[in-house]
Parts: sequence; structure tokens; C-alpha cells
Amino acid sequence: MDSTLKNHMLKTIENFKNQIAAIRTGRANPELLSRIQVECYGTMVPIKQVASVMVPESMTLQLNVFDKSIIRNIEKAITTSDLNVSPQIDGAVIRIRLPELTEARRKEFVKILKKEEEDAKIALRNIRRDAIELVKKQEKNREISEDDLKHLTEEIQKELDHFIVIVENLSLEKEHEIMKV
Repeated sequence: MDSTLKNHMLKTIENFKNQIAAIRTGRANPELLSRIQVECYGTMVPIKQVASVMVPESMTLQLNVFDKSIIRNIEKAITTSDLNVSPQIDGAVIRIRLPELTEARRKEFVKILKKEEEDAKIALRNIRRDAIELVKKQEKNREISEDDLKHLTEEIQKELDHFIVIVENLSLEKEHEIMKV
């Protein structure tokens, strides 16, 4: 029971890390492209499946495209994304020069971060709710005692509190990265 609860909460933390990794900071990061899907031979695939992504300079991403025939699809996917960038094509290489972040844009990214943080906390609370319902059901079926129910409920709450602190710390670190000029 406890390991299942912990595993679900750890998966939520990993998902949260992936979500916030895609939020822009003042530097180029290959994770910025992680949510972009490219049409490739009739299906949508993540950009990392059609190109390798490198950071040759602090404000530049470079994509080495595996199949030159889909280079226009990659360009279109990047252009229509929420990154607000214009990719430049040079043979089988796409370069993306990231503009400097304005104060207003940084604050926008912090708002996105706070929404992701709240979504992660809600997911964690839902996991707690489900775990508590399970132990209540066990107590009702006389599989565990009332004292065990109280003890397990407290343990579940401690786990939740621990993971909420992790989410808040990750969010705070990311906010500092975003706001750093």
C-alpha cells in the first residue's frame, strides 16, 4: 500500500519536472522543444524522434534533422508553437535563436509555472484521497482496526506533505531560473 502510494506520487513529481522543464528560462534548453509534435509520415511524433537537439550557444538551439524530407514539417511545428521563434534552415540543420526574455514574458512564464505547480498539487491530493478511501474501505470490511485506520491516514498525510514540499521547492527553483536576468 505505502509503496504504491509513494510510486504514484513519484510519478506525479516526474511529470511535474517534465512539464516545468519545457518552460523557458533565460537560456536555451533542449527541453523547450519537448512538447512540440511534428507530422512525420502521417503521424504526429515528438521532435526528438526526428532530430537531435543541441545547444551550441546559450541562446541558440540547433536541430540536426534525420530525414531532410520532413524539414518543412519541423519548421512549421516550431513556428506554430507557443515559443514565438522563427527557425532558420541550413541544409539538414535548423537553428533557433531565442530572443531575450522581457520582464513581462518572464512573468507570463511564472504564471504558467504556478498553474503547473497547482496541477501537480491537485494530482497529489487526489492520490491521497484515493489512498484514504482504500484504507477506510479496509477498516469497514474489518481488514484493519480503527487505530490502524487512524495511523495509516496520518502516514498518508505525511507522505502528501512531503511531496507537496518537493513540488514547491522545484517550482521555486524554476521561478528563480525564469526571473534571473
